[in-house]
Amino acid sequence: MRRHDGPVPFRGGGFSPRDQWVAGATTLLQIVVYWQILAWVGVIPTLFLPSPVSIAVTLWHLTVSGVLWENLSASLARLMIGWFTGTFFGMAMGITAGLWSAMRSRVMAIVAALFPIPKIAMVPLFIIWFGIGEGSKIVTIALGVFFPTVIATMGGVDNVPRGLIRMGQSFGLSTGKIVRSIILPGAAPAILNGFRVTASIAIVLLVAAEMIGAERGIGAFVLSAGNLYDTDALMAGIVVLSVMGLTVAGLIGVLERLLLRWR
Repeated sequence: MRRHDGPVPFRGGGFSPRDQWVAGATTLLQIVVYWQILAWVGVIPTLFLPSPVSIAVTLWHLTVSGVLWENLSASLARLMIGWFTGTFFGMAMGITAGLWSAMRSRVMAIVAALFPIPKIAMVPLFIIWFGIGEGSKIVTIALGVFFPTVIATMGGVDNVPRGLIRMGQSFGLSTGKIVRSIILPGAAPAILNGFRVTASIAIVLLVAAEMIGAERGIGAFVLSAGNLYDTDALMAGIVVLSVMGLTVAGLIGVLERLLLRWR
């Protein structure tokens, strides 16, 4: 047998990846730098794809003039109301389906029947029901968020060890206490992963709903810029949407670090 003279390296640490925000930021910065260089040398025609510098100048003008905040504030209000509404009811329904057999089949039948329907296809119907104002847009976002939240929450509840729940019941804990102290913490990783998915879905539906029927909002701004062939403004709006996605992902990351410190 081969003899090991030195110490055997420790290999039992398992896989424990950590977020490295510096690496992520550097990657995005490199993409922007390469993009700008290709625009300078003429590889990328700026008529069809403006350079990062041109987009930054346009964003500055939109910010100074107040146009950016006027549209962004409208979009953020719709996004927050729609996302929180869909998340609240989705979590409630997911917990219910995950705990009680009497509701599980009923809830999953509704999810299986309605989840595959593209929510943006229902916007005209929502406009008829709720009007052209904020109601139809918020309902579109909330409904798009609701079904993935139900699935993520129910999956998280299913993964909570039933022995912990039985232990809580044996100690005489109320159902509400069991849900707050055992089920929600145990299901939190799956629920927070669901948040990442639903936040992206909410932004996509927000833009689509605003393009169909809105005077203000980033989606309406992007549509207007596209109709005018103003590619600088069009890309500026797309950059704002990308920053919104990065910001939401960062906030969810902070929430994960706060709630999942026990992992």
